[in-house]
Amino acid sequence: MRKILIVGSGQSGLQLALTLQQHGYDITMMSARTAEEIRGGRVMSTQCMFDKALSIERSHGLNLWDDVAPAMTHQGLSLSVERGERALNWLGEWPGPAQSIDQRVKMATWLELFEQRGGRVVIHGVTTADLNALAGMYDLTVVAAGKGELVQLFDRDDERSVHTRPARALSVSYVDRVPKRPERPEGSVDVWVNIVAGVGENINIPGYTVTGECEIFYLSGIPGGPFDAFSDRPGPEEQWQRHLRLLETYLPWEYERYRDAKLTDARGTLVGGYTPMVRRPVGELPSGHIVLGMADVVVANDPVTGQGANNACRCAQYYLEGILARGNEPFDREWMQQTFEAYWTHAQWVTKFTNTMLDPPEHVQAVLGVAQTNQAVADRFAGGFNDPSDLADWFFEPEKCQQYLASVS
Repeated sequence: MRKILIVGSGQSGLQLALTLQQHGYDITMMSARTAEEIRGGRVMSTQCMFDKALSIERSHGLNLWDDVAPAMTHQGLSLSVERGERALNWLGEWPGPAQSIDQRVKMATWLELFEQRGGRVVIHGVTTADLNALAGMYDLTVVAAGKGELVQLFDRDDERSVHTRPARALSVSYVDRVPKRPERPEGSVDVWVNIVAGVGENINIPGYTVTGECEIFYLSGIPGGPFDAFSDRPGPEEQWQRHLRLLETYLPWEYERYRDAKLTDARGTLVGGYTPMVRRPVGELPSGHIVLGMADVVVANDPVTGQGANNACRCAQYYLEGILARGNEPFDREWMQQTFEAYWTHAQWVTKFTNTMLDPPEHVQAVLGVAQTNQAVADRFAGGFNDPSDLADWFFEPEKCQQYLASVS
C-alpha cells in the first residue's frame, strides 16, 4: 500500500486525503490544529463554492451540508461611480446553485470523518526541518498548507505571476439577522457584488456557519483607500461597526439591510491580505527529497472572484487522478510537474479572470454595462465564476469580446 503524507487540513488537503483513503491508500494527515480547535477558531475565508466544484465533492460523497446550507442561485452586481449612487444594478443566473460552508464547520467535520474512517492524523505544526526528516518515510509528500514557512519551499514562477504586492486589503465579518433583499422575489438567495469605483469591492454571501445560517460580509479595499481601514486589526465588534459606517457612506442600499445585523460569534471576523502568486510545484528539501505543492501553495489568487475554495477542490481532484493513474511508478519530479500542469490547464483561466477583475479594462467594463439590459450577457458573465475556462474564447481579448456582444445583441 502506497504511503502518502499530506500537510495541511484545508479544503485541498482534506479532500485529497479523504478521496485517496476511499481508494485504499495509506494516508497520514498533519494538521496544526485539532478538529475542535478548528471549529472553535477564527473564520478563515468566505469560500463561496460554485456548482462545478460542488459536483466534485458530491461525486465523492463529501457533500454533508446540502440540507442545511442556503442554495445560492444568482449573482447580482452593482456599480457605484458616484458615492452612494448605483450606476449599474443587474443579476445573472448560475447554471447550478452555489454554497458557502464556513471552513470551521467543514474542515473540522472532514478531519473527524477522516479519523473515523481509520485515517492517521498527527496534530503538529510542521516546519521545514520537520518535513526534511519526514519526507523520506513516504512515497509522496504533498504540502497543502498555504501559510507558514513551508510555502517558501516553492519558488515564485515569474512568467505566470503578475503581482508583487497585495492587490487588496481584505476584511470579513460573519453576521446574522440580515433581511432578504426587498427588490428580489420571496425565497431568492443571491450573492451580490458591489463595486465602488476607485475604492474596492463589497461581496455579500449567504452561508452556513457554526451557529447556522448567516450572511458573510466581505470588503476588498484598494490599498491606501477608504476600504483599507483595518490594518490595526480591531476587535470583532469594532470591525463590524467600521464595516457599517463604510456601508452607510458608500453603499447605502446595503446599509439598510445590514444596519441591525449582529456578529454570529466572537471569532466571526477576519482581516488580511496577501500577494497573488503562482509558484513552481516542486519543492526540494535540504535532504534532497522533493515535495509537491498544492492549491494555494502554488496558485494563490486574490479573493475578488471567489475562486479559492473552488481552486482547492479542483486541484485536489486533479492530484487524485494523477496519483491513481501513477499506479506503482515513483512520484518523481517529472510526474509532479506534469500533475501540476494538468491542474494549470484550469487554474490559468482562474488566474487570468481574477487579475482581470482587479483592474477591468474598457472592454470588460463594456460587458458589465451591456449586462444591465441583456440577460444572456449577465448569465454568461455570472457563469464565468462557476467555470472561468468558459471565459477563454470571448472575455479577455477586446476584439473577441466585441464579437460576442454583437452575436447576442
